[in-house]
Amino acid sequence: MTLLRTLKNIFSIADLRRKLFFTLGVLVVYRIGAHIPVVGVNTAALALKIQQASLFGKLLGYLDVFSGGALAQCTVFALGVSPYITASIMMQILGFTVPYFEQLLKEGDYGRKVINQYTRYLALGLSVMYSLMYAAALESQGLVLVPGWGFRAIFVLSLSVGCMIVMWLGEQISLMGIGNGSSMIIFAGIVAHFPSYVIRTIEYARSGVLYHGSLPGMNWIIALAIWLSLVAITVCIIFLEKGERKIPVQYARRMIGNRVYGGQSSFIPFKINSAGVMPVIFAGSVLTIPIAITGFFGSMFPFMARLGQHFTQTAPVYNVLQFILIVALYFFYTALIFNPTELADIIKKNGGFIPGIRPGRKTAEFFDNVLTRLGLVGSIYLAFLAALPNIMIAIIGSAKMPFVLGGTALLIVVGVGLELASQMESYLIEHNYAGFLSSGRMKTRSAR
Repeated sequence: MTLLRTLKNIFSIADLRRKLFFTLGVLVVYRIGAHIPVVGVNTAALALKIQQASLFGKLLGYLDVFSGGALAQCTVFALGVSPYITASIMMQILGFTVPYFEQLLKEGDYGRKVINQYTRYLALGLSVMYSLMYAAALESQGLVLVPGWGFRAIFVLSLSVGCMIVMWLGEQISLMGIGNGSSMIIFAGIVAHFPSYVIRTIEYARSGVLYHGSLPGMNWIIALAIWLSLVAITVCIIFLEKGERKIPVQYARRMIGNRVYGGQSSFIPFKINSAGVMPVIFAGSVLTIPIAITGFFGSMFPFMARLGQHFTQTAPVYNVLQFILIVALYFFYTALIFNPTELADIIKKNGGFIPGIRPGRKTAEFFDNVLTRLGLVGSIYLAFLAALPNIMIAIIGSAKMPFVLGGTALLIVVGVGLELASQMESYLIEHNYAGFLSSGRMKTRSAR
């Protein structure tokens, strides 16, 4: 009853209702475009290639999760928002490392507009590069009806224009809808696979055989165990994503004229996972390079084929490299986001201090120590989450898995869902409605 009353309250707020319907309308347009195929590709042979156990099929099947099936069907929206996301991450790193872009970030709204324009140009360049690589891969696999530069020109133009349209749709969601536009599009692409996952699991469990052949498939116990494990992983993600360490800050009293300012206490929240999903995305992008190289050249060079065997999902080398990359990139990304010395100086200038810690250098060292300890927990959590689907495949067996849902995809779904729920919660509280919880507020956990 509480949930139904909350849903009724959501649609009772005109502004929130308009944003929700606008977002749903844009996502419907995106899903329609994700079913318009590009001219010149044998989509039936492409779907069969993805179902096979080749390196090309594994790579394409992994990337297809984030496009909602558009990549496997080779549609005009096949690239989705991946080039734009990559361009945004690159510009964000440049904003912390290159003085010119760092200065633009300090110029307020004008600087952000210039950086956003650079991001769009970079996304266009990346979409052209990705389209050329995709066209070359399709031709090398014999999946093109009429190979040649004519096909490549049409293919690159179709996918690049489609990427720009998807980028524009995401920006419209951010401006007039609810939630972050790019995140909502990725969220919709991942969730679009869920009905097929459920149907495929039921079919496998009912028939007991694979769609590839007569190998023994799964039974109802394995099917139930897979979905229960996904629910358990989702609960763990929510539990850790809401966890944070609250650092108390006390502000001294100051007399200005006849008035007394300060004297109150506050806190600085440090999340357990302060880097989000970025380290996992970076690590995945780096590891797809050797997978793509060994997959494309494995048929021509035997040593490439042998090397490619170490870059499969269940290979120990792949999982160890993925774990190390995620941990290293987590600390690198956290160092870009947080500057303990700058944060300590801001607190000191405002007359604040941490109880028991001297202001200035000691406070900066304290922040650095807290971030290091939280970073160790957060990086191991992300690395384990990314490797968990590979562990499940190794335990259950790839022949019995009806689908592979990566930890990154689950983290994106849960993270976007929590952000969306928080935004709707704020609208409800603003209009004096009860929120999703009985207390009317989504709570965080305090990590000690």
